[in-house]
Amino acid sequence: MVALRTLAENRVEVELLSPDQDFYYRPLAVAEPFGRGEALRFGLLALVTGCGARHRLGSLVSVDAAEHRATTRQGEPLRYDSLLLATGARRQIALPGALTYRGSEDTPAFARILEEARSREVETLGFVVPSGVTWPLPLYELALQTASQLAEEGVRTRIVLLTQEESPLGVFGHAGSRVVEELLASRGIELRTSIHAERFEDGLLHLVPGAQLAIERVVALPRLVGVAVEGIPHDGSGFVHTDAFGRIPTLEDVYAAGDGTGFPIKQGGVAAQQADAAASSIAQKAGASIELTPFDPVLRGLLLTGSQPEYLRAELGGGHMYSSVAADTPLWWPPAKISARYLAPYLAQHADLAFGVFGHRSTLPS
Repeated sequence: MVALRTLAENRVEVELLSPDQDFYYRPLAVAEPFGRGEALRFGLLALVTGCGARHRLGSLVSVDAAEHRATTRQGEPLRYDSLLLATGARRQIALPGALTYRGSEDTPAFARILEEARSREVETLGFVVPSGVTWPLPLYELALQTASQLAEEGVRTRIVLLTQEESPLGVFGHAGSRVVEELLASRGIELRTSIHAERFEDGLLHLVPGAQLAIERVVALPRLVGVAVEGIPHDGSGFVHTDAFGRIPTLEDVYAAGDGTGFPIKQGGVAAQQADAAASSIAQKAGASIELTPFDPVLRGLLLTGSQPEYLRAELGGGHMYSSVAADTPLWWPPAKISARYLAPYLAQHADLAFGVFGHRSTLPS
């Protein structure tokens, strides 16, 4: 929405269909259990109005691309010239028996585990990146912040991080992975890679193919699956495949961006880059004199560690890693959790509209 208004200006009328009245800025949720930050929410109506757009409350159930018509759950027909789907992904339990950490809604449950460790009721903690599609960085943040806080309080706890990845946060390339591995080691966190966990029950983490690990509490990430929309082709996991400009190849004037697409990395900054590419295509079609900007992903990750944050950057052009950088000073500006060309400055501009998830005023991270 923000990119399209910037690129197409007044050549298009924009309507945003959303089931929510708030826009949640979720990446800081991992700091909530430690009192170091919180997820933010913005009133969606104010953000939409600021772009000269309209907000319609509702959710999408079907698309008739031939007729250029979408239908909401309430049965309302929506005519369009171009349609951009940003349906996101559903979060499913990937490790039965463990605490599935999805964000702010699971902060109280994680805080209880943290308190059990503080009081020495629990002496072993496991953090698991499960098999399947997921975004692993938040789990590393939880593990590192847990180890830092317990160490500051003089509590000795065995912490084990198990991941399906071949190397820790390997998506950020060799430089990023090496720094993360060193951070884990410096905090006394045991790392086990290429591990596939099946379930957690009765103090035992069951691994594939048949091994077990005795541990008292386990925290895992959810597995992500796509949100199927009638009339939109998708793969067996519900994800929509797009070209370099966000277009769904078999449908005319229908685009998709974000976690609901088939691109394997599910991250806010990447989603924004996909949306920018789609916006450039829609704007040019509407008559804007601009060059098309294909999706050429650059992955930027701000890793919260409990002390000095780490900035990780990887260029993934053509689907292949060809640049990897890690530093304890900002590698992009503004150094926010979600790096986005149009969205980040827009949210910063409206930071006075932001509220913490518990209802008190906060500000966008700078």
